[in-house]
Amino acid sequence: MKKVSQLVHNFKLKYPSTIAWRIDKHSKVIESYLNPDEKVIYAFTGQKTVDSLQIFNTCVVVLTNKRILIGRKRILFGHFLDSITPDMFNDLNIVANIIWGSINIDTIKEVVKISFISKKSLDEIETAITTFMMEEKKKYKIEKEKKESN
Repeated sequence: MKKVSQLVHNFKLKYPSTIAWRIDKHSKVIESYLNPDEKVIYAFTGQKTVDSLQIFNTCVVVLTNKRILIGRKRILFGHFLDSITPDMFNDLNIVANIIWGSINIDTIKEVVKISFISKKSLDEIETAITTFMMEEKKKYKIEKEKKESN
């Protein structure tokens, strides 16, 4: 738990205008779903929203060496977890507004919107996610070609 929570707290210290609450609780959700062979590469926080007026849906987003995990702890009981593997990832869209920005992760199934992120952090987030996903997609392509040739 310390690793994810510490990375998110470091992100929040570096980009204090990001809106987020209960970071430790959301980090615990992610930690409980990490596989033993997964390593956390990058972590940040924001609001997982459907529209831009919701600021009470804080989530923690973690990029591991295998996938992207998005965890949210509910107030009373339960939690939500989204897992995006490289084969499900289509595109990443960045929206920068006056103070905050948002990222839209386009998957085969849906578009996941994380908003109320510090505008200054968008480049760092985009670089971390796209660099990892493009490398992993290359690996998937090579593996797929090997299977087809056999």
